[in-house]
Amino acid sequence: MARYINPVCRLCRRQGEKLFLKGQRCVTQKCAISKRSYAPGQHGQRGKQKLSNYGLQLKEKQKAKWMYGVLERQFRRYFKIASKSKGVTGKVLLQLLERRLDNVIFRLGLGVSRSQSRQIVRHNFVYVNSKRVNIPSYLVKQGDIIQVKAKEKAMKKLRENLELSRDRTVSSWLEFNIQELKTKVLRLPEKEDIQQPIQEQLIVELYSK
Repeated sequence: MARYINPVCRLCRRQGEKLFLKGQRCVTQKCAISKRSYAPGQHGQRGKQKLSNYGLQLKEKQKAKWMYGVLERQFRRYFKIASKSKGVTGKVLLQLLERRLDNVIFRLGLGVSRSQSRQIVRHNFVYVNSKRVNIPSYLVKQGDIIQVKAKEKAMKKLRENLELSRDRTVSSWLEFNIQELKTKVLRLPEKEDIQQPIQEQLIVELYSK
């Protein structure tokens, strides 16, 4: 499976804002963008240039891709699904990204970053409606019951992650039983549930050309 394997701190610096791709490290002084707030590369310190409409649209698409850890081909597929669905295309697109199983694990605080949450799913720790699911892109539905089960060593790490993520509010579309590590999907997510704002209309305009 293709994935981004280069330094992720460069992505935040390129975007010009924190995308929290490394979890708790991003809120410390070790964060690269705190040390070097300019774009990476030899021309990064020249200052910000005014972007065209296309540049703004592309930047917003890249931001959404990097945040949720998906590559172009998969992101384009999500857009096609959203454009054929009932409702506003941009909102449906964000809803599909939020419904990813690895994102749900991240929202619960069981993973300090989406990349770690993806690893938790891939390691067969997650069950949906009592069936093991190890596909990070699995889309949860309203009424689904998600539970994490692991051996003692892995469970200890999950509890540590919960402690590290204790300041992160669990999304209101999820009902989380922290003792049993069991979650119920109360409803489908809305744009307001995304803690970091994304201008989805710019993404729609980009793909609609």
